[in-house]
Amino acid sequence: MTLALSFSLTRKSMKWLKALILLAVSGGLFFALNTKFGQLPPLGKFLNPFSGFWQNNAQLDDFPETLSLDGLRDSVTVAWDKRAVPHIFAQNLHDLYFAQGYLTARHRLWQMEFQTHAAAGRLSEIVGAQAIEFDRFRRRIGMPLAAERAEKNMLSHPETALALNAYADGVNAWIDELDDARLPVEYKLLDYKPERWSTYKTALFISYFAYTLTFRNNDAQMTRARAALGDRLFQQLYPTLPPLAEPIVPTNTHTTPRTTPLPRATEATRSPLGTSQDDEPYIFGSNNWAVSGNFTASGKPILCNDPHLALNLPSIWYETQLVCPPESLNVYGVSAPGVPSVLIGFNENIAWGVTNGTSDAIDWVKTDFTDSTYRAYRYNGGIRQTTTRVETINVRGAASVIDSIIATHVGNVCYRDNETPFDESVPKNTAILWTAHRAGNELLTFLKLARAKNYDEYVNALSSYNSPAQNFVFACNNGDIAIWHNGLFPKRQKYQGAFILNGRDSLDGWREFISRPELPHVKNPSRGFVSSANQQAVDDSYPYYLGWDYAPFERSSRINARLAELASTKKITADDMMSLQTDALNPLAQLILPTLLKTLDTTSLSGDSRKAFDELARWNYRHQPDAIAPTIFERWWSNLQRALWEKTLPHSAPYPSRNVTAAAILTQDSASRSFFSTAQLSVSIQQSFASAVDTLVARYGSLRDTWAWKETRKTTVQHLARLAPFSREKLHTSGNYNCVNATGTTSGPSWRMVVELGDTVKAWGIYPGGQSGDAGSGFYDQMVGDWIDGKYHRLLFLTSPAQPVSYAPTSIIGQTRLNPATATPTWQRFFGVFPLQKLGRLWQYTSQPWWSFAIALPFIVGLLRKPNAASDANVFFQYATFFGALWLCSALFIVLFCDGGVIGAKVAALMNVGSPYLLVLLTSAVMALVAGVASLTGVALRRSMMTQKGITAS
Repeated sequence: MTLALSFSLTRKSMKWLKALILLAVSGGLFFALNTKFGQLPPLGKFLNPFSGFWQNNAQLDDFPETLSLDGLRDSVTVAWDKRAVPHIFAQNLHDLYFAQGYLTARHRLWQMEFQTHAAAGRLSEIVGAQAIEFDRFRRRIGMPLAAERAEKNMLSHPETALALNAYADGVNAWIDELDDARLPVEYKLLDYKPERWSTYKTALFISYFAYTLTFRNNDAQMTRARAALGDRLFQQLYPTLPPLAEPIVPTNTHTTPRTTPLPRATEATRSPLGTSQDDEPYIFGSNNWAVSGNFTASGKPILCNDPHLALNLPSIWYETQLVCPPESLNVYGVSAPGVPSVLIGFNENIAWGVTNGTSDAIDWVKTDFTDSTYRAYRYNGGIRQTTTRVETINVRGAASVIDSIIATHVGNVCYRDNETPFDESVPKNTAILWTAHRAGNELLTFLKLARAKNYDEYVNALSSYNSPAQNFVFACNNGDIAIWHNGLFPKRQKYQGAFILNGRDSLDGWREFISRPELPHVKNPSRGFVSSANQQAVDDSYPYYLGWDYAPFERSSRINARLAELASTKKITADDMMSLQTDALNPLAQLILPTLLKTLDTTSLSGDSRKAFDELARWNYRHQPDAIAPTIFERWWSNLQRALWEKTLPHSAPYPSRNVTAAAILTQDSASRSFFSTAQLSVSIQQSFASAVDTLVARYGSLRDTWAWKETRKTTVQHLARLAPFSREKLHTSGNYNCVNATGTTSGPSWRMVVELGDTVKAWGIYPGGQSGDAGSGFYDQMVGDWIDGKYHRLLFLTSPAQPVSYAPTSIIGQTRLNPATATPTWQRFFGVFPLQKLGRLWQYTSQPWWSFAIALPFIVGLLRKPNAASDANVFFQYATFFGALWLCSALFIVLFCDGGVIGAKVAALMNVGSPYLLVLLTSAVMALVAGVASLTGVALRRSMMTQKGITAS
């Protein structure tokens, strides 16, 4: 009796133990499928056919006929063209910017959020500890601080406050209706959700642009170089107006008088030279120009702009048209996702465009701390106290990092002596003076430009713009053309700010700023055009120092020469301008290569060296994809610069600009002979050519098609998070950093625009991407091919949403009516929503965490079923087969009939599984596993309970 009872208790205990083990396994699966491990997303949520990545295909490519949005005041009509550009027609400005925010977020929400997280120094919250130093750097240099000040300025003005708040409300309207199925795939990969949008986030985006375009300096390097070279040689190597340069404002035409004494320019201690840095070609740039109607075939001005920036997917730009008839507003162009209005574009009366001003926007001021506590510093013969800003960096999966940022009256001290700067160019123990911290109201500039009608209104619009400094080109229907080098610039002496400044003396600081009328500008010049390509704004007759490190001569000289040539015909057309924007001629090669080839001793050349020489000798100086000569020239030029300057310059001094190097090679005047002799030049040319050929042979084999420009310089349009399958890689592009078509490996023309003004405005544009940020969308990257080929799309400048477009009759492919949401009736608020809607929401809720649904249902059924003699293997197989097959069919249906294969192929490549069909099988396998285990758990618990009650299975 005792033995039988003991056996019975043991059997019961074993059944409960088995049930508890299975319950733990089910719980473990639940946890594992809902948890991100390292770089792997939570597989349960990610593989869900109903709400996982499978849904990130073309579902937003269809344009709904009507939408009800809470927050609209009146109806808004959106006409969609075949490139998914929204043409937004609203009856008031609030609704216009609300709709712009909503539609931009609909296509680009993840991009908007990710970039503002980066600007705020908050990437660690998304990707973990690997971004801590990145975040610390962004906060140390004061990007969040700059955004706080910008937001305050913008909200203090009623026009910008209205636009900011309405735009934010529109973004949040999209976030409010965003379910897991439509959540951008990057959120699913990185396993996080979007925050509410705010006016501060828009300000962060402006801060992000300021960083991208102005945060470049070599003050520490220049301080050391000057100490080693002395003033005379230093100024020859790094002149403020180098040879071959053609300023934006033509030479000797600027008449700005100096109105106040300039501050003293005393640099900090001339420290010893440090480590050397490789020379990098200037790539981030832009071109813009405007041609007077006196020289065009139409008799009206033509304006052109192509800003060169990092080539990203989703694209930097979002194309749109904004129309508000009661406010006399009709503007077309590109906006930055996250910012209302249009940044580059045109209306019925004017067109405008921008290039980076490239003037010196940062000064570093050496801080003389009294001791290692950094609590005080010496200034003007006395002692001042520092202040501290405490920043908390929240880190995903780890403890938060508390960072204390020391600041003087000048600005943040970014890194102290015992710290390693994230950016090597940032000198230690120096306070940052950055124009981005002197907030203007940049948004107001673009809101005013959108409605400007003439030159005076254009100039007025520029008055609130501080940073990043830009060259604003302008053209008007009345015939005026102009360009302004516009932004906030301190009044400085020559080279003040090129070196680290002495922070012990108030005379070295920024005391005054150049007044707006004194800024470099030109209107209606006699030559018939204005232009800029990031070069010096003015010659040395200008009384204030703006900087020295500008783009070399190539692009600006080619643009000016070509425009002058075309102007002589007085028949310039838009086609001519498109041809110039895509021009691949290398002016540096055209200028310097004949001399190099002439100097080269060819008697000993043979084999690949002889073939390389012959390729260069017959080259037309154009960087075309199939040409071999560009590859040879670029390698030769790079080697030649190194050969000329490494032994000539002291260690760590930067290479002089290509202007200085080219002029020294060509002229060999008395000044250049202080750098290197004619004999040294000849030897360097010979040796650098030989080493160039040797390098290319070692890398690509004997001279053949593998040396073609398209093979050696492949362009990549990178995904913002560097996800290769979501990028466009190894593109066969033309051009180079010193061509007008300044396409590089990862940067290039981000938006090409040509506008011909007239009674009917005609415009063309293209950018390397697409309107949608969804990698599975047909509108994700559909313009990249045309951009590579130098093609343009005619821009549809509509005056009404139903306007027939004679020049593109099939371009409008849809129309959406955005209506204000109606109030919920009292009865519905009392009884709740319609039962079918409730059912739909219940299904959505249960299908989102599909793995929990797959666990719960088999578990419940197993728990309720009558115990029988079926084996555990049979139970597992039954439920695993049923649910695995269910999800297999669901995933296959999405792949085959819902365009899921597009995103499926990219995710498969990202996860290195080869094919989306393997992901389908993985989805089904995971479902089968969790369903089988859940059913076993339920059955085991049921058997345990029945055994406890003395009931045996039948």
